[in-house]
Amino acid sequence: MFNNTRTVHHSDMATFDPSIVLQLAILLLTAFIAYLIFTKIKQSIIIGEILLGILIGPSILNIVTYTSFVQNFAILGAILLLFVIGFEFKIKDVYNLRYGIIATIGVIVPWITGFFYAQYSGYNFVTSFFVGTALTATSIAITANVLKELGKLHTEPAKAIIGAAVIDDVLGLVVLSFATQIQHGGIQYLDILRIIALVAAFFIFGIFAGRPVVRWLMEHFQETSIGKKHVETVLLLAFVIAFLFAAAAESIGLSAIVGAFLAGITMEGVRARQDADFRKGADHVQMIFAPIFFVSLGILIDFHQLTSDIVWFIIALTIIAFLTKLVGCYLGARIGRMNNHDALIVGIGMAPRGEVAMIVAVLGLGYGVINQDIYTAVIVMSLLTTLFVPSILRYMKFPAEKPAT
Repeated sequence: MFNNTRTVHHSDMATFDPSIVLQLAILLLTAFIAYLIFTKIKQSIIIGEILLGILIGPSILNIVTYTSFVQNFAILGAILLLFVIGFEFKIKDVYNLRYGIIATIGVIVPWITGFFYAQYSGYNFVTSFFVGTALTATSIAITANVLKELGKLHTEPAKAIIGAAVIDDVLGLVVLSFATQIQHGGIQYLDILRIIALVAAFFIFGIFAGRPVVRWLMEHFQETSIGKKHVETVLLLAFVIAFLFAAAAESIGLSAIVGAFLAGITMEGVRARQDADFRKGADHVQMIFAPIFFVSLGILIDFHQLTSDIVWFIIALTIIAFLTKLVGCYLGARIGRMNNHDALIVGIGMAPRGEVAMIVAVLGLGYGVINQDIYTAVIVMSLLTTLFVPSILRYMKFPAEKPAT
């Protein structure tokens, strides 16, 4: 038995690909350099990570490509990032009628405009439907991390952005389900209702069942003999809960990062001993992996695939993507009785498309309803909105921060 185990380990070592370790080293070094440079020039570190990702990616140096290894680490980074950001929020900060209004109008306006722009550009109904769907997305990870960098997570506009972005992802799921069913020959309303019911059940469980269960489990475990002697196990338990929520979200078609974010929120009010503070531990871990997610966004793009025709389409699509989110979410915020300035911050903060729009693009390409040109256009649009929005937010004047009580 012992000899067999040794043989298996030897075989694993023989087939191990050292380039994976090298890729990880390059990704972390890139994030480290971005941190050094962009902290020095007082700009968003996220922008630096994406730009340096473009530099080391296929567009310029072609040192690292978007392999499944890079993708998996990027997903891990996004999950950990949103889990930690969830610690900063109370349930009442997310499940709010005002945020629902912002999200709904912020989905409708971009979808309609994107759909008709694609139709005007000569694309068929199904492709246009997917283009509109790609414009409905909002990247929670991008904006939330910028707000975290700025120390503005507890301001009213920040709470509105995060809350609306979560709802945005749910609404985007419903729109995407329509798009995929159209591609397969027609809309099955029972399937749509099933998806809506699953999503509602997931969020209701997180609020009314998940929170008390998680709180009891975390507080009880840290007082056990194992929790007291091996404090790191408390952090491990927190990660288990985070990834179970992420997996549950993914199983019903939501983004895993939404599940991780909800897991972070369910830990609201959990009392932790100073020597077993899982929140600090989780924050340190995400600082290692989250930058890989942002670097990967730059690696995703390959500018060599662009043609002059698609460049003009991308420029127009990016302008439409930014303005429609800005206008739609601004109107939603004003309807929700936010003042002009705060509503403007919300509109700008909801503009980054990031990984969510990229997921839509990947699905569309996989289903064969969009070609490589449209795929590249959506990816570049996502990157451009992700790049310039953090810079704009850094120069916006936020209202006074209101710490959680």
